[in-house]
Amino acid sequence: MTQTWSRLLRSTPFRLALTFAFLFMLAFVLSGAIVYQMMSADLAEQLDDTIKETYAVVAATYADTDLKELVETIESHALRSPKKEQLFSLTDAAGNRLAGNFTAAGLPDGFSMFSAEMPGVPPGAEYRAYSGSVGGNNLTVAFSLSETEELETIMLMSFGWATLIITGLAVAGGALLASRVQRRLDGIAATMVDVSHGRLDTRIPLTGKGDDIDIVSSQVNAALDRLSALVEGMKQVSANIAHDLKTPLNRLQMILDTATEKNISGQQVASELADAHAESLQINETFDALLRIAQIEAGARRARFTEVDLGEVLRTIAEIYTEVAEDDGKVLAPAQLQETADRIHGDRELLTQMFANLVENALRHCPPGTTIKLSVTRRGERVVASVADNGPGIPADEREKVFQRLYRLDHSRSSPGSGLGLSLVRAIADLHGATVALVDCRPGLAVVVTFPVSVD
Repeated sequence: MTQTWSRLLRSTPFRLALTFAFLFMLAFVLSGAIVYQMMSADLAEQLDDTIKETYAVVAATYADTDLKELVETIESHALRSPKKEQLFSLTDAAGNRLAGNFTAAGLPDGFSMFSAEMPGVPPGAEYRAYSGSVGGNNLTVAFSLSETEELETIMLMSFGWATLIITGLAVAGGALLASRVQRRLDGIAATMVDVSHGRLDTRIPLTGKGDDIDIVSSQVNAALDRLSALVEGMKQVSANIAHDLKTPLNRLQMILDTATEKNISGQQVASELADAHAESLQINETFDALLRIAQIEAGARRARFTEVDLGEVLRTIAEIYTEVAEDDGKVLAPAQLQETADRIHGDRELLTQMFANLVENALRHCPPGTTIKLSVTRRGERVVASVADNGPGIPADEREKVFQRLYRLDHSRSSPGSGLGLSLVRAIADLHGATVALVDCRPGLAVVVTFPVSVD
């Protein structure tokens, strides 16, 4: 239990809760002190008004040296205050008592304060008095401050209890909220520990409230999803490299072994050396493509972004590959360009390579007689480019896999290529904030790349 409280006291949420509780209590105390002062001043003012009104009522009974009625009025008021909450005094010019329940001595005209020392009154009792002259006599009306002091005491006690209750609620509420927040932070910490130990499928639990911690947790989970995909991709790449490059490396070794044997026997080895050179070039191209993909994914080419007319890029691709398609028995239709298609922000060289890869894939994997079409259109705030053909297409369960590095369909393994073309397309699209989708044309396949419109 002690350890739990010690940990709670060290936690940032609890300290923040205590800070806000202290600030709230400080504001409450200051506002309470102001209210108390205002109420005390108001009670004192009301008491003065009551005293002065009482004095005026009593003094009004004196008329034309009719001292008797004034004396009777004072005695009557004095009798109605047996506990001496109200004091009345009428003395002559020499200070002799004429009427009342006490004798005022030495009190100045107007309002004054004095402590009463008389039977039936608690020692040190404070009175508020008003004195004045009535027909040459001195009239004093005094009210005890006990009622006002009692009200002030009740107010102070109420304020004190309210302060204690609010302080307790603030601390308890702060501890409760801090413990809840701390549990969520502990969940984040536990997830990070699991990830550091290699459990990349662990995710931070969300409450679904959409608060700040949920937003941050969602962003961390998204980053973990990306990290997990990258690690899985690296594992897949490693396996694919070991699988796909083993054959050309074995073939290169066999060619070199044959060339060595022929050289020992004095035979010509020019053809073997040419074959070895071709195999080494293919292997180097594979690794160059892998390095290029890694460079693109790192965003190193983003600094070279400029305004690019995507329609012009596709028009250039169409011009370059039209004759190549004809020589291969296929048709590359003129690019269909929408005049209002907007420009995009990107790297022209990489975009050219991306669409060149798509066209080369179609030419490589489609039979003679296939028609390939290029198009660019504007759809709202997006620019959509596509490379479509009426060839055999790609099975639905294979369409996502073909974007993996070195992944090749079974019927394509006998054809030239490294299995990196679509991986490079995906990497270039991601660099440009674009999405790539494979759409079934029935027959054939369309690779649709959707770019955000360039904003000036």
